[in-house]
Amino acid sequence: MAGGGASSAWGPSPALVTALVALLGLGLAAYIVGPQLYWHAAEALTAAAACPACDCNCDARPLLDLPEDCAKHFKGVKSRASGEETEKSFTELLVEELKQREEEATQAQQEADVKLLEAKKLASQYQKEADKCSSGMDTCEEAREKSAVALVQQKKLTSLWEQRARELGWKPENTKAHL
Repeated sequence: MAGGGASSAWGPSPALVTALVALLGLGLAAYIVGPQLYWHAAEALTAAAACPACDCNCDARPLLDLPEDCAKHFKGVKSRASGEETEKSFTELLVEELKQREEEATQAQQEADVKLLEAKKLASQYQKEADKCSSGMDTCEEAREKSAVALVQQKKLTSLWEQRARELGWKPENTKAHL
């Protein structure tokens, strides 16, 4: 047990660990790079077998605009008539998509109209409440003004009666003594 350079009896050897790590690294690299290499190789083999002598750049042109010599190499395009069919189906797809978008827009407009109607109802309700509040405030203000006028009149009348009572001999400290 005192040996510093010797490996222990129960652990794996360093050469085995190195080999396992290298094998794991190669497997990971194959897993990452393998599918890409496979598809590139499959593409090259398919392209060589399907279109051996095409002097045009078929991949760069749209499918509807291919000349006849390139079009015959594609399985989906057999002739100009096939191109017309494709164009018709493309037009039909566009028409269907436009109809679908029109339906979505109509539905969205209907939802917006419903929400607008609800908002108008709420606004009307709030306006009614505001009108009630304003009329209540007006009523309170009128009542306050009337009570202020009545208070002034009552003070004048009290002052008049107090003045008559003083003329007849009444003194304010006499009332405090009786209470």
